[in-house]
Amino acid sequence: MLRVPWLMPENPTDMRTILTILALTALSSGTGFPADAKAGQAIFDKSCKSCHGADGTPNAAVAKMLKVDIRDLKSPEVQAKSDADLKSVITGGQGKMKPVSAVTGADADNLVAYVRTLKK
Repeated sequence: MLRVPWLMPENPTDMRTILTILALTALSSGTGFPADAKAGQAIFDKSCKSCHGADGTPNAAVAKMLKVDIRDLKSPEVQAKSDADLKSVITGGQGKMKPVSAVTGADADNLVAYVRTLKK
């Protein structure tokens, strides 16, 4: 049988090494699934809308009651933040905003994707 060394290594250990390297390269490339803004809207409606309003505009009554300034999610200031910064605010809180403990992992990514759709 004719063997092409770069196509089919003779030693099974070599093949395992090649496959492991390929798998690790694929995993580390960051080409995961894109965030889903539609799923993020459902999360927003459940976890954020009461304070940030249906369209990202702060709920004035809640802000007054809590004696806080709630940021407009459509504002250039908020939209200029990186996805990582927005995710950090969602999952870790900021100022008087508590972390949204129900939102983690892919849900946080989806929520950030939805917030991006609110841009003015």
